[in-house]
Amino acid sequence: MKKSKTYDIVTIAIVAALYVILTMTPGLSAISYGPIQFRVSEMLNFTAFFNKKYIIAVTIGCMISNFLSFTWVDVIVGGLSTLVFLSLGVLLFDRFKEDYFWNGQLNKAFFFFAIFFSISMFTIALELKFVAETPFLLTWGTLALGEFASLFIGAFIMDKLGKRVDLSR
Repeated sequence: MKKSKTYDIVTIAIVAALYVILTMTPGLSAISYGPIQFRVSEMLNFTAFFNKKYIIAVTIGCMISNFLSFTWVDVIVGGLSTLVFLSLGVLLFDRFKEDYFWNGQLNKAFFFFAIFFSISMFTIALELKFVAETPFLLTWGTLALGEFASLFIGAFIMDKLGKRVDLSR
C-alpha cells in the first residue's frame, strides 16, 4: 500500500510532539536545559536511521522545546545544529546500521552517531558562552557527556523498539 503525504505529516508531528513531551515534562525539563543537560528526548534522533523524514521531526521538536524554555537564539542554534548534525550523522553512519557490538546488544551506527553528535555540542557550548557567559570548554564537556549518556542509553531503547515497531514507515 502506498503511503500518503498525510501519513508522513502525521508521523512527523507525532515524533516532534514526543520530543517536546520528553523534554518538557516536569522532572525531565529540569535536566533538559543549560550547561549540564540530559535530554531523554534525544533518543528520538535514532528514528532518523529508520526513516530520514524523522530528521525534520526531531528538528521541529527540538526547536519547539527550545522556544518554550530558553531563547530565540537557542531555537535557531539548537534547531540548525540538530538539522545539520543529525543529517550528517545519518549520512555518515547509516551504513553500520546492521552491525553490532557486544553480541548484538549495541548498534554500531547508533554508537558512532552518539559519539559524533556529542562532539557536535560545541555549537550549543558556543551559544551558551555568548548568551549565558558560561566557560566554553567546561560547558562543551558537560554538554557532550550528557548528550552521550542520553544517546547511549537511548541507543539500546530505540534499537529494541525498532525491532518491534516498524519505524521505517
